Amino acid sequence: MTPQEKSQLELPVSEEPGLRRLFEESDTKHLLDYLIILARRKYLIMYFTSAVAILAVVISLLLPKYYTSNTKIMPPQQGQSIASAMMGELGSIGGLLGAVGGKDLLKNPSDLYVAMLKSHAIEDRLVTRFNLMNVYKRKLRIDAIHRLEDLSEIEASKDGVISVAVQDRDPSRAAEIASAYIEELEKLTQRLAVTDAGKRRVFFEREAKAASDDLANAEQDLKLTEEKTGVFQPDSQTRVMLEGYAELKAQVAAKEVEIQSMQSFATVENPDLKRSQQELAALKAQVARYEEGQGGRPVGDIALDKVPAKALEYVRKWREVKYREALWTLLLKQYEIARIDEGRDAALIQTLDPAMPAEKKSSPKRAIIVIVATLLAFMIAVFWAFFRENWERAKEDPQYLSRLQLLKFHLSRKQRAAP
Repeated sequence: MTPQEKSQLELPVSEEPGLRRLFEESDTKHLLDYLIILARRKYLIMYFTSAVAILAVVISLLLPKYYTSNTKIMPPQQGQSIASAMMGELGSIGGLLGAVGGKDLLKNPSDLYVAMLKSHAIEDRLVTRFNLMNVYKRKLRIDAIHRLEDLSEIEASKDGVISVAVQDRDPSRAAEIASAYIEELEKLTQRLAVTDAGKRRVFFEREAKAASDDLANAEQDLKLTEEKTGVFQPDSQTRVMLEGYAELKAQVAAKEVEIQSMQSFATVENPDLKRSQQELAALKAQVARYEEGQGGRPVGDIALDKVPAKALEYVRKWREVKYREALWTLLLKQYEIARIDEGRDAALIQTLDPAMPAEKKSSPKRAIIVIVATLLAFMIAVFWAFFRENWERAKEDPQYLSRLQLLKFHLSRKQRAAP
């Protein structure tokens, strides 16, 4: 091949307009076409991507460091309570306890304790305890609580272990807040009835108070009955009264026999006979007072014909007092057992991994921030390069220009009101 022919086959690099015209007139798109567009706008892509990457580095360096402290507690367990050994003493009340609190009341205690850890009751105490309004620079208390929620992560694993993770700019404070979550949980479980024993404690406390009030009312009714009927301890009192009545009746009978025997030989004016008759009259008066309850006798002298009714009324009141007293004693005993069980259940919240100050920061992830920002800037620059290329090519298309003019005409034209 001659040098002349070789020169005719080579395409000079300086003939860029010809290459561009050939590229633009080609209908078939190749991979090189896209690479050509990127090569033409390589400086825009490089400058924009580099600027964003530098900006991301600066911002990541200015972001505050946060440290994460973790603590874990074992899933709360409910052991055999003392009250389970006493259920037989309650008889039919045992069925009521099954409704008040049973072994299956807390089917998933881990979820319940997670909800308690996330409650505002605990979060509010933590805000006060660590003065988080000043730490987080929040004017409103609710904003400080929300910030604490954002920096805290509380969850339960499949095996039931509850983990608490807290982020803070101070690693020591992060560990203290994580530990405080568990401490406040223990205090909250002592105030609330979340366990079987706690529910029984609340139930028996309420019932014992009601039984105490009923016992006081029954004792007051018994006192009024004693004052009205004069009956005190009916068994012994009735026995004494009957013995006194029988003795008087025997004395009356003996005196009548004595008078009858004296009348057989003595005159009416006989002083011994008159004395005996007076004694007999006195004895009969006493018997009458026993039988009729008259004569201003002490309270113990009750009409014998009314003794059964009054004694029955007293017995009923006395039996009500004894029933209320026995019920109150039983409920008070069960209340004490439930209270002991509740204290033992609350102690079952055990820390598996205590919170320790973190030695390394957990955020910000500077490398990830820079990489993500750089990739995102590169994608935006590439998109802008293709958009600019298509925009410049479209401005040279006559059809595009005509459509653009028509759009401008309709946008600038005043719309007439519809008839």
